Amino acid sequence: MSARKAPTLIDSFNYAFEGIIHVLRTQRNLRLHFLVAFVVVVVAIVVNVTKLELIVLLIAIAFVLIAEMLNTAIEAAIDIATTSFDPMAKLAKDIAAGAVLIATANAVAVGYLVFSNKVADRSADLLDRLRQAPAELTLAALILTVIVVIATKAYTGRGTPLRGGLPSGHSALAFAGWIAATYVAGNNHRFLISTIALIMALLVAQTRVESGVHSTLEVTYGAALGALATLVVFQVFA
Repeated sequence: MSARKAPTLIDSFNYAFEGIIHVLRTQRNLRLHFLVAFVVVVVAIVVNVTKLELIVLLIAIAFVLIAEMLNTAIEAAIDIATTSFDPMAKLAKDIAAGAVLIATANAVAVGYLVFSNKVADRSADLLDRLRQAPAELTLAALILTVIVVIATKAYTGRGTPLRGGLPSGHSALAFAGWIAATYVAGNNHRFLISTIALIMALLVAQTRVESGVHSTLEVTYGAALGALATLVVFQVFA
């Protein structure tokens, strides 16, 4: 019986790429991580981070992606090895998921430390321009959004006034809170408070999609409606 042929260097690369492609096709979390990584790198280039800051960002990104892929591999191996519930198998999966959580938290902290000052200055300039913009323009944008929302709801005929349909009320309230928090916060802590409020609003929107109550489109409409309505209120009365 002939010995099994050792894989060539090209074969090894092919196997590695096949593994990456497989998890991208099958694992939604990894696709999300790749999307966030792409956005972070683009923003890093736009705000002109230093070489050292870019290195730190790339290490944090790689740490998250590697942890997520190892978590997927561990879960697959456990599912193959066990055919019934095993407390130790669950514990192993939980530990692997915990490693991903630690890597993600570390990446968020690194991203905040790198981008906080750079993005804070630009976001402050954007907020000042929004405050100085004529209220009529924002009001017109709000009216247009409402018209599109009503037209889409009439066309789809989905949902009830309090559940489902378009727009998502939870998303509208969450993003309204984000705009309000950004306006109310003092200059020294505006970026931090606005960032936390935005993350919370995004989590609310995600839960509506995850629970199957709303689609991504319905959540997006709700977010735009809530943000624009609050912006109008602050421009007119603040």
